[in-house]
This record gives sequence, structure tokens and C-alpha cells, in this order.
Amino acid sequence: MDTQLFEIFNVVVTPWKLIGYLGVCLFAGRWVVQVFATRRHGRPAFPGLFWTMSMAGSALLLAYFIWGKNDSVGVMSNLFPMAVAAYNFAMHRRALPDRKPPADQDSSLTMMRA
Repeated sequence: MDTQLFEIFNVVVTPWKLIGYLGVCLFAGRWVVQVFATRRHGRPAFPGLFWTMSMAGSALLLAYFIWGKNDSVGVMSNLFPMAVAAYNFAMHRRALPDRKPPADQDSSLTMMRA
């Protein structure tokens, strides 16, 4: 995984670096998702995709820093954000409204409340 794939602008690119770059793109790209969600809702919003991208980006960056670069600073700087993203993703999923009406509730009444 440390073999050189190509070189661009004097930067040697290896498979591990591609994994790291993908992690950075996901981790940074989550803010684009957040901006679009905020504009759509007219207030600050953090959709589930934001937390999913956070976890995936952190996981890829952790893989890069553990096996690709063997960098303890990089590992430490990505462990905490990944844990926070996982917690917030779980809270986001828990807060989603139940899509099915309860069996004892009339569906027309549910429609009137919505």
C-alpha cells in the first residue's frame, strides 16, 4: 500500500494517501451538506448524512493514520470526533419520528395532527 501510484506537483500519491484524501474530503464535505440543510430549513440543521460523513471520514482518516502513516497525533485527533459523531448519529436516529401510526390509532386522526 506504500507503492507510488503517481506523482503530481511533487506530491507522491500512494494507496494510503488516497484513503486519507477520501477521508478528508468526506470530513470536510459534511459542512457542505450542513449548509444546504440549513438553507433548506431556514435554521441551523444537522442531517443524518452530516453525521454519517463525519464517521466515515474519521474512520478512513484513522485507518490512514494507524496503518498508512503510523502517526499517533493523527490517531488522537480523529478518535474524539468519531466518537462524538457516532453519539450524535445515534441521537439523530432516536429523534426521528416513528413513520408508522400505532395500531390503536385511526390513520385519519394522524393525518389531522400532522
